[in-house]
Amino acid sequence: MPLRVYNTLTNKKEELEPVSPGKIGMYLCGPTVYKPSHIGHMVGPVIFDVVKRHLVYSGFEVTFVVNVTDIDDKLIVEAAKRDISVADLAKEMTADYMNNLDAMGIDTIDHFPLATDNMQNIIDFIGGLIEKDFAYASDGDVYFDVAKDAEYGKLSNRRTDEMQGEGGGTATRKRSPLDFALWKSAKLGEPSWKSPWGQGRPGWHIECSAMSKALLGETFDFHGGGLDLVFPHHENEIAQSECLHGKPQAKYWLHNGLMQAPDESGKLGGRNTRSRDGEQDAEAASDQDAQEAGKMGKSKGASAFSDLLQRHPAEAIRLLLISTHYRSPILFSEDEIRASAERLETFYRFFKRYERISGESFYNLPTNATRAAGDEHLASASQQSTDFANLFEELSALRQSFLSRMDDDFNTAAAIGNLYETLSVLNRFVEDQKLEADGKSNADAQSALRHASITFRELAATLGLFRTPPPSDVSANDEFVDQLMQLLIQIRADARKAKNFDLADTVRNELTEIGVTLEDRAGGTTWDRKR
Repeated sequence: MPLRVYNTLTNKKEELEPVSPGKIGMYLCGPTVYKPSHIGHMVGPVIFDVVKRHLVYSGFEVTFVVNVTDIDDKLIVEAAKRDISVADLAKEMTADYMNNLDAMGIDTIDHFPLATDNMQNIIDFIGGLIEKDFAYASDGDVYFDVAKDAEYGKLSNRRTDEMQGEGGGTATRKRSPLDFALWKSAKLGEPSWKSPWGQGRPGWHIECSAMSKALLGETFDFHGGGLDLVFPHHENEIAQSECLHGKPQAKYWLHNGLMQAPDESGKLGGRNTRSRDGEQDAEAASDQDAQEAGKMGKSKGASAFSDLLQRHPAEAIRLLLISTHYRSPILFSEDEIRASAERLETFYRFFKRYERISGESFYNLPTNATRAAGDEHLASASQQSTDFANLFEELSALRQSFLSRMDDDFNTAAAIGNLYETLSVLNRFVEDQKLEADGKSNADAQSALRHASITFRELAATLGLFRTPPPSDVSANDEFVDQLMQLLIQIRADARKAKNFDLADTVRNELTEIGVTLEDRAGGTTWDRKR
C-alpha cells in the first residue's frame, strides 16, 4: 500500500509523491523561546520525530527542520521583566528546549535555525515581495498587501470579507486592516537590525518563510505544526512564499491536534471535533477554533516541562502523545501520564522476562533500520525455525498490519495496538514452549523467540519507543533489596502452602500499595517496582 498523508490544504488524504524522488524536506514550526518549555511544546516534535523515523525506515532521505523564534514581542517583554538582555533570555530558554527534546529522545532534527541568524535572508525575502508589489513600506514598517493575493485564505478556508484585521497603533499605517507586518520599525531600547526601511526587526510569519526557503528550497514536501497555526501563521506563510516564488511553498500541510486538559474537553464538542482516528466530520472544514478553546499553554497554567519530567518518565509521556492519532486532540493530565506509565510496564515485564530466558538484554538486540532489512530478517528467521511456523506467520501478519497503519497517515494509535498484540503473541509463545520452566534448554525455541523479539524491537523503534532501558529508582539487581524481597516472597509462598491465604494476600496487597508488583510464573515468583 502506498504511503498516504492527510493534507490540510486539500482536506483529504493524498498519496505521497515527493518533490524530489526518494527525498523529503520537512519543516516544523518551533517555539518562541521566552519562557521554559511546557508539554505543548513537545507535541509537535514527538509526532514529527515519529513521522521522520517512519519515512527513513521506509527508505526516504529526510531533512527535518525546526526553527527557533528568538526575537519577538514576548521575548522583549519577558527580558525587561527579568532585567536581562533579549539575547541572554533566548539563549537560556533555547537551552531548556533542547534539554527537553533530548530527554524525550528526539534526536532526528537536522537543523535548528534561529531567526537572528537569518536576518539577511529575511530582509532579502521582504525586498523581493516589495519589488513584486505584494508588500509596501509605511513609516519604517513593511506590510504584506493581502488584497494582492487572490488565493489568500485557501489553507484555512476563510474568505477575506469575513476576516477581521488587527487594530492598534499600526492600523493607520496599513492599506487594509488585514495586512500583516513583515518588518517592524524599532522602538527605543529594543533589539534592531539595519534594513532598507530603517532599523527594525522581522514579523513572526516572515521568519518561517525565509528559513524554510533557505534550508529546504522554494517548494518542499511537509510543513507541520499545531492546528492553532493554520490561521494566521501558516496562511500568511503561504501568501508570502507563493507570491514571491510563484509556486507552492509545501506540497503537504500536516497539522497535529492540540493538547487539552480533561476539564476543557467539553469545549471540543459540536460538529468541528475530529474523531479519535483523525477523520473529520463531513460537515466540518476545520476544528481549529474548537480545539483552540481548550488548548493548553502558558496562559492556562501549563507547568514547565522540566518539572513534569521530575514527576513522570519521559517514555510514559511519549507513549501518551502518540497513543492518539496525531490529528486528534490529546487529553492531558497527571492521571493520563500515570496510566501511560502503567501501560509501559506491560512491555517492561516482557523485556525482563526475555532477559531471564536468554541472558541477553532486550535493549542489546539489533534493530532492523529499514523495511527491506526487516522483511529479510523475518523471512530468514522463518526458514531457520520451521518448527515454529505459526509464530512467524502471526508475527508477519501483525507487522504488515502495523506498517499499513503507519502508511495510512501515520496512525500511531492503531500501530501501538499492533504492538500490544505482538507482545501477546510473544508471551504466549514463551508459555507454550515453557521457556521459563521445563523448556529452558530448548535452543531452537529460544532462537525463535530472539528473532521474534528483534522484529518487535524494529517496529517499536519506528515510534521511538524502547530504545534505552528505563530508569529505576530501585534496581532489581541491588543485592540487599533483592534479598529482602526474596524473603517476603518466601513468606508469602509459605503462607499459601499452609493455606493462610489472608496473610499471602496481605503481603501482595501491601507490596502493591507501595508500588511493588509480584508475578507468579512457572519458574517461580518475580518482583518489580513501578518507575
